[in-house]
Amino acid sequence: MRREPATMSLIDDATKLELTAMYNAAGRFYHTRAHVDSLLALLEKHREVFHDAEAVEAAVWFHDAIYDSRAKDNEAKSAELAAERLAPSVGEQRLSRIRAMIEATTTHSVPEVSDPRHRADLEMFLDMDLSVLAAEPDVFDAYEAAVREEYSWADEGAWRAGRAAVLRSFLDRPTLFFSELFRRQFEAAARENLRRSLARLGA
Repeated sequence: MRREPATMSLIDDATKLELTAMYNAAGRFYHTRAHVDSLLALLEKHREVFHDAEAVEAAVWFHDAIYDSRAKDNEAKSAELAAERLAPSVGEQRLSRIRAMIEATTTHSVPEVSDPRHRADLEMFLDMDLSVLAAEPDVFDAYEAAVREEYSWADEGAWRAGRAAVLRSFLDRPTLFFSELFRRQFEAAARENLRRSLARLGA
C-alpha cells in the first residue's frame, strides 16, 4: 500500500519545548516526557510499517499533553491542543487523523475508520501506548507505582477498585493488542503482568 511521502517532523522545536514543559510539570510521574520518548523510540524502531509516520509522531507528542488524573476530558483537550498548534501547517485530512489517534486513547479501542491505512497506523499507535503493560516485571511495577502517585488524591480502597476495573477490562478483551506485530511480541507478557497486578490489588 502507498505510504505518505517522507517529510520533516510536523512539530517545530518551539512546540516541542512547550510540550516538554507540559509533560514535565509537577504531579506527573508516568505521563511525562520519558513516556513520550519511549513511544518515539518504538515509532522509530517500526517506522517502515507506518503509512504516515509523521502523523503518528505528532499524535505521540500531543496525546497526553493535557493530563489531570481527576478529569475525564484529557484526551479531548489534548486533541484540541494538537489541532490548534498544527492547523496552520497541517492539512485538514491529516489533522483529522492525528486527532482521531489522540482521542482513541480515551478507551484504547479502535473507532470506525474507513481508510485501512489510517486504521493500521491507529492500531499501531494504540499498541505502542499500551506496550508498557508487557514490560519486564520490575519496569511494570515501577509504572504501576508511578500511576498510583498520579492518583495520590484517591484513597486506597477507591484506587484498588478503580485500577482493578481498568486492568480487568483489558484482560477481558479477546486480545490486548490490535496489530499482529505487537500481539506476537507482547500479548503473553502483558497478560501475565495484568494478572499479577490484579492479584496484588486483591481483585
